Amino acid sequence: MAQTLLAFDTHPGDPQVGFDLGWDHARHGLVLPPEQGLDGKPLHQGWRAGKACFGARTLGASRRVRLWLALRLHAWQRGRAFELAEVTPHYLGQIEVLTCPITRRALVQAEMSVDRVCDHAGYAAGNLAMMSARANRAKAALGWEDALQRAQQARADDSIEGGCIDGLDAAAWSRLAVLMSFVTPLSHAQAARLPLHVLPPNRLRLLNPVQGLQALVTREMARPDGTRRLRALAALLPGEALRPDFHRFLSALLPRRLEAGQGADAWVLRHALEDAWSDARVNRSWQRFALQLDEATTERLLQRCAAGALAGTRVLLHERATATEGWALDRGGWAATVGVGVRRVPARAAAMPPLDRARITASRARTADGHLPA
Repeated sequence: MAQTLLAFDTHPGDPQVGFDLGWDHARHGLVLPPEQGLDGKPLHQGWRAGKACFGARTLGASRRVRLWLALRLHAWQRGRAFELAEVTPHYLGQIEVLTCPITRRALVQAEMSVDRVCDHAGYAAGNLAMMSARANRAKAALGWEDALQRAQQARADDSIEGGCIDGLDAAAWSRLAVLMSFVTPLSHAQAARLPLHVLPPNRLRLLNPVQGLQALVTREMARPDGTRRLRALAALLPGEALRPDFHRFLSALLPRRLEAGQGADAWVLRHALEDAWSDARVNRSWQRFALQLDEATTERLLQRCAAGALAGTRVLLHERATATEGWALDRGGWAATVGVGVRRVPARAAAMPPLDRARITASRARTADGHLPA
């Protein structure tokens, strides 16, 4: 079939992705950002095609939809991979928080930022977390060990003004380091020795099984019937020899839970349990227990919990092969390489009226939840 070449300006992102972005802006009745709405650009071409197709029959544009489009635009402008099948407005609502997990300050809308936890992966389910813009800027392209070094430096160097490096104090850097370690494959021993300074945000995929167990136990401690449930978890441990050390760990963690009070606010309790991991006794007792396990044994224990052995607790496990699906790890999180400067569309479609052409040239109509509560 004969083809027509549509010229696009040079851009690090795929022109087709830009076209689709413009299309989705039009689909939700939104205008393009001023710096992007120029004739001839793929974003503008997609927007014009969408306008011709949808007219006034547009979907709503909730705050989550706007965030979804802004995040996609941010990724496209930088040539980063963005996985569309799971990262939807609804998904962004599931990871939304009111308090930054790093700075522990309340998030106002202007300060909310969704970031890739692993900088070498794309915008994909399991690799995104909401945090403050300050934490996002400080994180930049660092790895978890870089963040840990900054925590140690901020803690040890009295000459640092305010005890902060790039706007974060030692405790915040420690939380950021642990957050990034969750999505970094580590040896069992290395992961077992890391204090749980921050609980994993919702929908983050933990790649190290022992950290999954660590988070599960800590979250169970927050429940009103947590000690009873953790005794049930102890009964699942492989072998009697492990149980005394597990109970020693619980006896070290329990006082910190009690200090928060029975009627503690959920975030106060969460922070109290995270801070408990700064206690030397808690860490020693955890390591003594956890280092007797291995990765395979820990995975089997989590699988039993996921299968219902720990009633009322939802544990979602992913096979290793699918845990990082869509993360574009083989490309370091960059979008797939495409031919720069042109997009091919059938000549027959180019000759059609704008409405019919829009239906053909759009790669697909995105299914977006345009009616979520703001």
